[in-house]
Amino acid sequence: MSARPAPAPAPPRTPPQQLRLPLESLGVSEALVESACNAEAAGVLARWPDGVGVTLALHGPAGSGKSRLAAAWAERVGAIALHGAEAALIEAAELEGRPVLLDRAQDADDESLFHLINLAAAGGGALLLVSRDPPRAWPSALPDLRSRLDAIRVVAVEAPDDAVMAAILRARFAERSITPADDVIDYLVRRLDRSAEAASRAVERLDALHRPVTRALARLALDGEAATDED
Repeated sequence: MSARPAPAPAPPRTPPQQLRLPLESLGVSEALVESACNAEAAGVLARWPDGVGVTLALHGPAGSGKSRLAAAWAERVGAIALHGAEAALIEAAELEGRPVLLDRAQDADDESLFHLINLAAAGGGALLLVSRDPPRAWPSALPDLRSRLDAIRVVAVEAPDDAVMAAILRARFAERSITPADDVIDYLVRRLDRSAEAASRAVERLDALHRPVTRALARLALDGEAATDED
């Protein structure tokens, strides 16, 4: 009787694709506009990892462009991109020795975050944590994690300044094939809250009016939005 052939080796495990954020979802497809509000962070990320710590925290208010900066870094170094609670769903072997970007890092559970920080230190990788608040402000029930969070190097992105807001507005208008005059952009920059979300809402509101985008229309749209918010 002939021997039964040995079973074929199991195919290598394919990491779950839902754990990989398309870089476009982090905004890397947009042109990065460097200005006073993000110049320090952009400079640090352009050089990092630089031998000064293996974990870096990038923080800033909503709509400040921190995820866009982080995505550009991830693309440059070939980092694995994770999002918040997804940190609990990936095995350490997949990350060992690799740069890792964890966006919305404050949403990760304590244990997963603790292991990621330790893995970056032990495996020759690098870990970029992105959140609104710096790690010192994150709650933690693990004393060992608390000490690590307090020691992490941090760099801040400020709310968008005039130059960045103008660039965001032009990009949002271009997506809708609208090219407003400079005075429209200047007017919106002065009136809007300092965030990418505010710029997107204003452009969407103007586009919905189906009229040439002028400064008068911008005033009408913003005044109408303010009246709606007061109601």
